[in-house]
Amino acid sequence: MAAVATLAASALLSSCGVLPGTAGSSRGPVVVMTWAPVDTKATNMPGMLAMAQVVEKYVNDQGGIDGRKLKVLTCNEHDDPVSVTSCAQQAADAGAVAVVGSYSEQGSAFTSALESSGIPYIGGYGITEDEFQSLMSYPINGGLPALLAGSGRQLADLCKKVTLVRPDSITGDQFPLFLNTGLKAGGLSPVRDIPTADDSSDYTAVAAQAVGDDKHSSCVSAVLGDHTSTFFDALRRTGDSQPKVQLSSVIGSVQQSVIDSTGGPDSPLEHTYITSWYPPASDPKWDEMKAAINKYAFGDDRIDIGDPGVQTTWIAYDVFTKVVRAMDPKTQLNATNVQRAMDRTTKLSTGGLTPDLGWTDDDAKSVPQHARMVNTQVTYQQIVNGRLVAARPGFVDLTSTLRLESDY
Repeated sequence: MAAVATLAASALLSSCGVLPGTAGSSRGPVVVMTWAPVDTKATNMPGMLAMAQVVEKYVNDQGGIDGRKLKVLTCNEHDDPVSVTSCAQQAADAGAVAVVGSYSEQGSAFTSALESSGIPYIGGYGITEDEFQSLMSYPINGGLPALLAGSGRQLADLCKKVTLVRPDSITGDQFPLFLNTGLKAGGLSPVRDIPTADDSSDYTAVAAQAVGDDKHSSCVSAVLGDHTSTFFDALRRTGDSQPKVQLSSVIGSVQQSVIDSTGGPDSPLEHTYITSWYPPASDPKWDEMKAAINKYAFGDDRIDIGDPGVQTTWIAYDVFTKVVRAMDPKTQLNATNVQRAMDRTTKLSTGGLTPDLGWTDDDAKSVPQHARMVNTQVTYQQIVNGRLVAARPGFVDLTSTLRLESDY
């Protein structure tokens, strides 16, 4: 995690006094928190908590942050608004200077709690609209809007008709809107929307509905989190032979470990088109992360190097450590000053894992309802011979697509 963030201002002014619960001018640890859902009936992200613990050991073995130890607190937010609010309060009580690389679908609850405590939220997964609206939030990717709009744009070149199978939830209700934005940009008609439970063990009826008249010119996109593979397995068993429809999803709902566990080259996911925020896990740009995992978490089955949650946590901590190391040494390290530093950061390199990042006014992409979005680029991948590989090189810029107001 070498390299230094570029600050729009040459230095931050030192604050007067010490905020309650912060280390002030002491040389105590730099406290942060990562939260994610574990052991819930919906999407679980234990790898993000495990990855945060890897980063703690990795950073501290390299001398910490300007000589201070990094202390990472982890919290299971249980996919529950009360629990994530409790996590935020624990962070505040511990004097955390940021919440880093986290996942929660309870956006309204946690952004309100963090705004009340004045704690910045750096590099969230991007699952909720609140993460792209709160002034305390510093996204590193385009979240689900970019993934789904990117997927729609890709499918518009491949299909004549698209069906979306997605969670029947408040969050899931946003999925067809974003997918339609991409379809519209590619000149295709709106998606056929099939909301369903995202914790079911049997999607047979839903799969039959999605396949419809089963033409190769039709595409079925499934975005069901941990249960996406269950749906695709049901789809494979629809009818007397393999369905002709083309398949699509987004990273997080499908990743390499899911492909491996469902048969590799013989997986029902073979040839599926995947939209991601980051390069494939096979890209050498991930070598530093892989080395850290091998050293500090070898054999920890919670961590999958192809998990976008794990990858997001890694990049988020990279951003956090670079920004903090670039702060004026005389500036007290507290949540308020970390937020000020983030506000002045621009052209920060993540080593090619994302485009250069920044959170100044000039970095904002002017996406409707997503004022905090600063990264609108995605990658296109496909499953070939049981491996996720790049379907086209580099990043695809969706800024103009995301600025469209879908009137479908």
